[in-house]
Amino acid sequence: MKPSLNAKRVYRVMRRHGLLLEHRPRHASSTRRHDGKVAVDSSNMRWCSDGFEFRCDAGVPLRVVFALDCCDREAMSWAASTGGYTGDMVRDVMLQAVENRFTGALKADREVEWLSDNGSCYIADDTLKFSRKIGLKPVTTPVRSPQSNGMAESFVKTMKRDYVSWMPKPDARTALQNLAIAFDHDNESHPHSALKYRSPREFRRQANSPT
Repeated sequence: MKPSLNAKRVYRVMRRHGLLLEHRPRHASSTRRHDGKVAVDSSNMRWCSDGFEFRCDAGVPLRVVFALDCCDREAMSWAASTGGYTGDMVRDVMLQAVENRFTGALKADREVEWLSDNGSCYIADDTLKFSRKIGLKPVTTPVRSPQSNGMAESFVKTMKRDYVSWMPKPDARTALQNLAIAFDHDNESHPHSALKYRSPREFRRQANSPT
């Protein structure tokens, strides 16, 4: 009969000789406060950005990055690629948004918050430096808190449900053409409950019209 092993003694010996497996570190909970409110009262105060992807019928993936105003919900700019998400894509979207909202200027005439998740294309040093250079203040959501960028998440669901799932996309070129139509339609014609069922551009036209 074999003698029984003392598990505690074995553990002590293994620990003394460095034979134990490292404990998997627990993910530190975020200390950042999230009150669930992403929307703001005026345009060009806070913009949010995110990405989504889908496959063409031919199997080619298309990855999209966009910028959305957190007041009027207009998708101000977007970029797409058959490659991965890159800092270049994000910086292109940033600059397009600034040019579109500030009459072709290369820098915003006021500081605008730029809300995104912690993806590598958003937190790259080049992207952070570039954002500040053109008047954007980068703000990242707390780790493991996707609801902190809930407006962008909602926009992704709308695009996939109401446009991507229906539009012809036999190949990347056709998909890009129809994606451009989808973005324009959402901006010009898609009603939003938060805007009292007006489209983003209709809301902006009314907000900017003299009373």
